[in-house]
Amino acid sequence: MVFTKIGVVGAGTMGQGIAEMLSASGLEVILIERTAEKLEQAMECIVISLDKQLEKWAITEAEKKLILSRIHPYTEWQRLVDCQLVIESVSEDMELKKEVFRQLDQLCPEEVILASNTSTLSLTEMAAVTARPERVIGLHFLYPVSKINLVEIIRGLRTSDETAALIKQFVEETIQKRGIQVYESPGFVTTRLICVLINEALHTLSERVASAEDIDSAMRIGYSFHYGPLEMADRFGLDSVLDAMERIFREFGDVKYRPSVLLKQMVRAGQLGTKTGQGFFRYDKDGDRL
Repeated sequence: MVFTKIGVVGAGTMGQGIAEMLSASGLEVILIERTAEKLEQAMECIVISLDKQLEKWAITEAEKKLILSRIHPYTEWQRLVDCQLVIESVSEDMELKKEVFRQLDQLCPEEVILASNTSTLSLTEMAAVTARPERVIGLHFLYPVSKINLVEIIRGLRTSDETAALIKQFVEETIQKRGIQVYESPGFVTTRLICVLINEALHTLSERVASAEDIDSAMRIGYSFHYGPLEMADRFGLDSVLDAMERIFREFGDVKYRPSVLLKQMVRAGQLGTKTGQGFFRYDKDGDRL
């Protein structure tokens, strides 16, 4: 199968990043959202992202225009029928994701592969609502999508070898990222491990062992992290981090996954990170640190 047109359902932070990255790889992208307003906001964010790359001479003005020309924002799901692959990137809510998969299964031809960008949820459960569980797979991109060259390829219980091979080839040859194969488990590899690190950073902060700035500097400088664990949590969204930790804690029942009290307090206070401009650090409207 040759992948030339990819659908992305959900134009939030991850959906925007996935759409931009796919387009930069030369693919046509159909970006779907519920309202025209959300699509407009998403395209504005993609433009901001490209402008930042332009300022750093990472891309040219011509490349920016070309990337934008390949992203087609729509509210009509019917536009997805010509795609060879559709990636769901809506909120981490199982019922919402299952409803998306039901609609995609009814709409898309049977040969189309359906993928989810979930970071914690069961691919087997999502696939069960479709008539093509063998063609359902997980594609977990990491934030920021354009900069992180890793994708977790998650197999559900009935994902076929053919689908897994096609997607691995797509990841490594078409979009040129490193794909690691993961079998279904709560949090997979990346989310499971990073949640423990973030949680321990939160405990370290609440115990006043060091300041937020110094904790992040220790991991950024000492271990070559792109972001420290607290800024990472801000950029993921503290509410999303809390949801992920609570889900993994429920699945494993191990206290090491139990969310820090400080995290719960931050979420209750509405200090969710970059999306609200305030988390462990402060951010401007473009998501840059103040």
